[in-house]
Amino acid sequence: MGLGALSSLVVGSMIGSGVFSLPQNMAAGAGAGAILLGWAVTAVGMLSLALMFVQLSRQAPDAIGGVYGYARAGFGDFVGFNSAWGYWLSAVIGNAGYLIIIFSSLAYFLPNLGFGDGNTAAGIAGASVLLWLYHALVLRGVKSAAAVNTVVTLAKLVPLALFGVLVALAFQARSFSLDFWGSEALGPVFGQVKSTMLVTVWAFIGIEGAAVFSGRAREPGDVGRATVIGFLLTIVLYMAITLLSLGVVPQAELAAMKNPSTAAVLERAVGSWGAVLMLGGVLLSVGGAMLSWTMLAAEVPFSAGKERVFPAAFERENAQGAPTTALWWSNGVVQLMLLLSFFAGDAYLALIKLATSTILVPYLLCALFALKLSLRKGGAALGLTGGVATVYSLWLLYAAGPIYLLLTALIYAPGLAVHAWSQRAQGRSVLRGAEWALAAVLVAAAAATLAMLANGSLDLAKI
Repeated sequence: MGLGALSSLVVGSMIGSGVFSLPQNMAAGAGAGAILLGWAVTAVGMLSLALMFVQLSRQAPDAIGGVYGYARAGFGDFVGFNSAWGYWLSAVIGNAGYLIIIFSSLAYFLPNLGFGDGNTAAGIAGASVLLWLYHALVLRGVKSAAAVNTVVTLAKLVPLALFGVLVALAFQARSFSLDFWGSEALGPVFGQVKSTMLVTVWAFIGIEGAAVFSGRAREPGDVGRATVIGFLLTIVLYMAITLLSLGVVPQAELAAMKNPSTAAVLERAVGSWGAVLMLGGVLLSVGGAMLSWTMLAAEVPFSAGKERVFPAAFERENAQGAPTTALWWSNGVVQLMLLLSFFAGDAYLALIKLATSTILVPYLLCALFALKLSLRKGGAALGLTGGVATVYSLWLLYAAGPIYLLLTALIYAPGLAVHAWSQRAQGRSVLRGAEWALAAVLVAAAAATLAMLANGSLDLAKI
């Protein structure tokens, strides 16, 4: 994969459905001033992560697999496995969410087909067909799928760029400056900035996309360049979409709009055709992101299988170089999630949001590995970016709150059985030394969370 394909993978995996809801999501908890501060914190934090991935790709070129590879190189097979497991499940559950969003958006254009909110019988049937079409495309080879992804990524940037231009033309400073530091109902500025953190980090999940495919890069240096290109393009786009929207619709009104809020904002600016443009953009953008994440979801267990951290079966490839076993398992889980969504409704959609939070732990592990590597090799630049990335990752965990951390234990705990399977197949001890303590903490947190769900003190649908 060349620089263009890797850059498109980074941009394509970051820009999905969330960008079309950013104006409302940000305005719901913050005024324009706090949103600016939130983006400033995010820019520093995410730039540190981007530069950290650049430096790690140069200083640890043998640690393939991105977030999984760096966690394993820094802290051993057990921690590496959990990083891969959490990232993988986050990806596959998120892919099920993408498919649901695609068919809920199609319901606007095809109201008589019964797609509803995407998790009706018709919606699940359509999503299942689309899932296996993506599967067939990736089976033709990662290189072919990456070429298609590049075209789709370029295409989906068009409606977003149009949104930025049209909203900029309709921008009014008076609307933007109204309650600049937030109304009394929004509370202190610090709380407002904190409320933006999870919204902004979700928007950047996928920044590690090029690092995940480091083992397939044509030139090792392209991994870092693609990461920086993807970050810079995306943050400019995100900031323009959120801040310019406040110049068209005041914060209080924007916070009350339905999502995708970019459709409502552009409708206010140019008329009803603006809403149609944005809804079409949602379909194109989510469809492209789904392709990126289908590739990412299979690549992590494939890399882990090659190094026997996942069961060896996951390293199988076909003649076109596609990771067949990892792809079948990944999309099989996506299919299961789609079927569960038919019965679980809103609780399932909450689970998607929670599953996405599992990426915070792998990010923190990568940052800690960067710090460890800088101390071992004496790299001041890596130490700086690793230090900032560590502080930022810890801040994100704080912003997420303890409930999210408890719930992510439910995602990680079942992986202990897969880890035991992999270790026993190689004649190794399942756990060693401090790994027993880490596993015990994980099981205890999962058990406590299940108890809270059972007695009603924790409700997924209200998170």
